[in-house]
Amino acid sequence: MVDFQVINELCLMVKCTGNDCIFTKAGAFIAGECNGAKNFKFTKVLLGPQQNAGQAILGQIIRRVTGENLPLMKVDFSGDSVTYYANHQQHIVVYHLQQGEKLYVESENLLAFSNQCDYSVRFLGQGIISQKGMFTSQLTGMGSNALVAVLSDGNPIVLSNIESKQTITVDPDAVVCWTNSDPEIKMDLSWRNFIGQHSGESYMFEWIGNSPTSVLVQPMEREHGVHIID
Repeated sequence: MVDFQVINELCLMVKCTGNDCIFTKAGAFIAGECNGAKNFKFTKVLLGPQQNAGQAILGQIIRRVTGENLPLMKVDFSGDSVTYYANHQQHIVVYHLQQGEKLYVESENLLAFSNQCDYSVRFLGQGIISQKGMFTSQLTGMGSNALVAVLSDGNPIVLSNIESKQTITVDPDAVVCWTNSDPEIKMDLSWRNFIGQHSGESYMFEWIGNSPTSVLVQPMEREHGVHIID
């Protein structure tokens, strides 16, 4: 069994008891400890984390087409150990998903997940002029130990309307991940867009009160994300 813990905000510590495995961003491993000889190994995931070969091949095709392709490695543990993972000093947040609970995350922000998570690609909507934003990675809790670690450029903030029922509006380029409901995609176009005088905030993700969600937002926007063409 594995456990995810965040160390100093920038490092993921994975404690394993017995035999288990996780999936991580390729190259994210930085250190490890175990009694005796090294009892963990790394394997590049050529197709996808799905155990069914047909689903893995289909998933690989979908990820390449949608731009959600994520270089993964599988870490197999064969005994008690502690391993550490990080990515360019980005901040790390860990989610423990309940059975059937879904987390939607940009592939570049996904650091690691346990084997009790089902990984797939989710279609969000049409009409975006962008390299990103139409598709996102979906992780679904499939057991009692469904753990996901996500990356943020800078210390993130969390917005939630689960209790308040308020409307949440977020720049897609700043979104790291969200739970529960898909956002509506709002487009704010006017004559200014067509003469190169748009505000730079032409598209937004919006969750209204009857779409409960918890959204993780990073303080740095992606430069290659959602944008309007002048």
